[in-house]
Order: sequence, then structure tokens, then C-alpha cells
Amino acid sequence: MADIEMVANLTTPLPLFDNIDECNDIHRDQHKTKLNKTQLEEYQQALGFLKAYNGSVATFNSYRREIERLLQWSWLIVEKNIKELRRSHLEEYIEFCQSPPLSWIAIKKAPRFIEKKGSRVPNSEWRPFVVTISKSDFRSGKKASAENYEMSSSALKDMFAILSSFFNFLIQEEYTEVNPILNFRQKNKYIRKYHGKRKIRRLSELQWHYVIETANLMANENSKDHRTLFIMTALYAMYLRISELATSERWTPTMSDFYRDHDGLWWFKTVGKGNKERQISVSDAMLEALKKYRKSLHLSPLPSFADKSPLLPKTKGKGAISNTTYIRKIVQRCFDKTIIRLQHDGFNEDADCLLEATVHWLRHTGISDDVKIRPREHVRDDAGHSSSAITDKYIDIELRERHSTARKKLIDKID
Repeated sequence: MADIEMVANLTTPLPLFDNIDECNDIHRDQHKTKLNKTQLEEYQQALGFLKAYNGSVATFNSYRREIERLLQWSWLIVEKNIKELRRSHLEEYIEFCQSPPLSWIAIKKAPRFIEKKGSRVPNSEWRPFVVTISKSDFRSGKKASAENYEMSSSALKDMFAILSSFFNFLIQEEYTEVNPILNFRQKNKYIRKYHGKRKIRRLSELQWHYVIETANLMANENSKDHRTLFIMTALYAMYLRISELATSERWTPTMSDFYRDHDGLWWFKTVGKGNKERQISVSDAMLEALKKYRKSLHLSPLPSFADKSPLLPKTKGKGAISNTTYIRKIVQRCFDKTIIRLQHDGFNEDADCLLEATVHWLRHTGISDDVKIRPREHVRDDAGHSSSAITDKYIDIELRERHSTARKKLIDKID
């Protein structure tokens, strides 16, 4: 259990809430916590709100970040309790988040709490805001700087939604009577609207061809890289999120999650975003990839219903891979080798673009390619989208047609 300590020095705000597994009630010892009675009460209210989202680590982390920042700003900067906040205060808060003090900004992610003498204590290196740089800038030697921090429009949109939910929760708990977010009349001045379809971050046909070819070459050179080939194929062919490949508290992917129904059709079962279980149709090509992968593990071509062995076993030790960072490194290694091959073959622009690619681009690429040839409802269900409107974002045929009609427009028609 972590001891919470708020200090008067505004240059070093300390974290309030630990990880989802460690986020328990704090000691009600005011001398230890240095929180006054009202702050302790508000901390408990916030903790109760966050615990309602402990079914998903990603969702919990997002909500924790926003609630933590609000409490720190309210207590340390304006020295007000949450129940005292009104619309004008929230406007000040948003402006604060858009340009926080440099002392509140980190240039790299740090854990909120660390182990010290058998207890979890706040990490002095942690900050409420973190500035990031692109992968290509990092490769070129550029370093992150707190002066370059910028909050995106989408981050602001998320902030409005999360804080509104928090204040609604406080109203239901009869802690406050006001949701100051609802009184905003000019959210548009903070959130930039985008007209038209946003660009989907995905690989081009050439880039994907080189990526999967590279994965095959790697597997041929080293049998251990059959795992790399399987991961790349699964992320693309079944639109998997990286979290759906790693084991977690809510789900451990096993070989038997690939199964055949009474019609002889193969499916893959997973638990994804929002702790929702779904079935993904398995193509013949994906099934062949599974067979090759299992052969490299010295297993039968296809799993039985009783095969509970990990889908991605650890190379050292027993059990399944639980660290998504480790899977990201596997994918990045394949990307890096692909970049070298693209550069060698003269496709420098494609290589430069691939420098920015992330694991999630493979999911986007698979969905974008399939929505051209499959009914969108089928793609929607396999991808786990909550509505067809989300799937429609991947349809870029209209964009291609619009560009083709504009491509040959003349500037000077008399020539």
C-alpha cells in the first residue's frame, strides 16, 4: 500500500494513484499523507471513481491520468477543493494543461511508484505531463525537450469526456451538485474540428509486401523467428491489437483459442478492448501460418480443444509473454530489417515512412485492405468495432476517386 505525500513545493508534484493492481485505500494518517481532511475525502471519491474502470488497464490509466492532474492542479495551484470548482476554474485548468510549468513536464515516462524498503513510495522522477518525439526524430539524434510540450486536440477531447464523467459520478455520490464541464459553451475554441476523413496510419501495399517478405526471410534464417512471422501475420490478418497477443489478468491467449466449429470453419477467440470477447474468422492463409508456427514449436499442425499451451510462450522460462513492450521490440526488429531492404532497393521514401510505423499500423493495414473486398459488417465484427461508422473510416475509395478527378486540373487553361 502506497503512502501518499503532497508537498508544498510546486516544482515537484508527486503521484497520487498507483497502478491498477496496487491502487488501494491510503492510510488515513494525516501526518503521513499531509493531505487535509477534505483532500483525503476527495482522494477517496476519486479512487472510488477509478476503481469502476479496473476492468481495462488502458482505460484505467487514461482516467487516472486526467483525475490525478485535476486534483494536483486544484490542490496545489489554485488551492481549491474539487467541489468548489466552476466553469471559470475549469477554463483556467485547460489553459494550464495546454501550457504546464516546465517542472511538471518529463521528457521520458517514469513509474509513478517504486519499491523502497518493502513499501511502495512516490517516484520523485515522475511528472504529470510527458513530452514525446517521433521515432524518426529519435533515430536522427533529436532529444525530447519540455519546452516543446504540446497537447493534441484529441487529448483535450478525452479530457473533457473523462472529467465530465468524474463530475457526474460526484453528483451521484452527492458530493457536489455541479458538473462544470456541462457549462462550457465554447469547447470548439479548444478542440479543433477536422473536415473530411482523417488519414489512417497504415502501410502501403509495397511496404506490407516488404514487411511480410522480411518476416519470412527471418524465419528461414533462424527458426526462432517463426514466432516473428506468426506475430506479424496475426496482427495483419486478424486485426489484432498488441494487448490481444499478450497475457493479462483478464485473458491468457492459448493455442485452443484457435478452434473449429461444427461446420468445419476455423475461428480465433480473444478478449479485447473494453474486456469484450469476440470471435475472429480465420482465413486459409492465417491457418497455414498457424501450422508453420506450431511446427517450429514441435507441435501438431493444428491445436485441439484441450491444447492450453500459451499462444506466445516465453523463450526463457515457463508461461506466456505478458510484456507488450517485448512484442513491440519483436515487431520493430522486423520493421528495422525491412527499412534496410527498402533502402537497398531504392525505395527511400517508403523506408522513411516506415520509420514512423508502430505495431498498431498492422491492424489498420489489415482492416484497410480487407474493407475493399469484404462486406464492412464482416470486417467490423472481426475488428471488434462498436459500429460500422468506425469501420467506414478505413474506406478510402472515395478519397482515391476525389484525387483522380483533381489530379489533371490545369492552372492556366490557355497555353
